Amino acid sequence: MYLFLSIILSTVLGLILWIMGPVFGGLVAFGIVVGSIFRGLYLLNEIHKGILGSLSEEKKQE
Repeated sequence: MYLFLSIILSTVLGLILWIMGPVFGGLVAFGIVVGSIFRGLYLLNEIHKGILGSLSEEKKQE
């Protein structure tokens, strides 16, 4: 059900961006893509810090 909802929302967003025109729609789409990339990098950094922290604690216990 979540996948179906994501498909429907993506279709609606695509139609809205298409109606907005090439300049404004392109800017909004660019902002969405770049924001998603930055959010993904931030989450990867947090995961990396968590893994390094747990590995250093394991070494201290040994």
